[in-house]
Amino acid sequence: MLIDISVPLRQPMPTYPGDAPFELIPVARIAEGALANGSQLRLGTHSGTHIDAPWHFNDAGKRVHEIPLARLIGYAYVADLTGHPQITADALEHAGIPPTTTRLLLKTDNSARWARETEFNKAHVALTPDAAEWIVRHAIDVIGIDYLSVEPYGAPKPEVHHILCGAGKIIIEGLNLSGVEAGEYELLCMPLLIEGADGAPARVALRTLR
Repeated sequence: MLIDISVPLRQPMPTYPGDAPFELIPVARIAEGALANGSQLRLGTHSGTHIDAPWHFNDAGKRVHEIPLARLIGYAYVADLTGHPQITADALEHAGIPPTTTRLLLKTDNSARWARETEFNKAHVALTPDAAEWIVRHAIDVIGIDYLSVEPYGAPKPEVHHILCGAGKIIIEGLNLSGVEAGEYELLCMPLLIEGADGAPARVALRTLR
């Protein structure tokens, strides 16, 4: 079974402060006499469900077009960390994450917000720097979270991003894991192939293994 864990791009929707809001702009409409329906998109590279390429916070890191899809497709583990106000190294240590995990998705209280909020929530659950260090130390290559940033909003320095991007990790942000139980899945993450980009919107799904 396939489970779509993407957030629809629509108006209105939460947008990280300072990022370009999503817009679907009509260009041609059959109802107005055009031969076909056509639209223009306006969005940022970090709109909705998206990946952060390492280059986002690491000038020597890979950009979107340099990331092989093989890194974004394959076995993944979903850890249920609902109830945690922030994700610490200790929370990860006690989440039952299999030691062979290289793709890790974190289900938090954020997922429930997608159904009821259209404005960015500055109190979203995010990672602490020691959690980012735990991810690097445990050789996790892809880390996903169910809101628009792995970083706490208003952090004086973007330490979490610097740790993860500095280590060449791929970050998936803006997931919706509200209908997903903790466990093992096949991850299917397909970001737009944008040459030279720091990030890209993506369609992300999980396939059950049993």
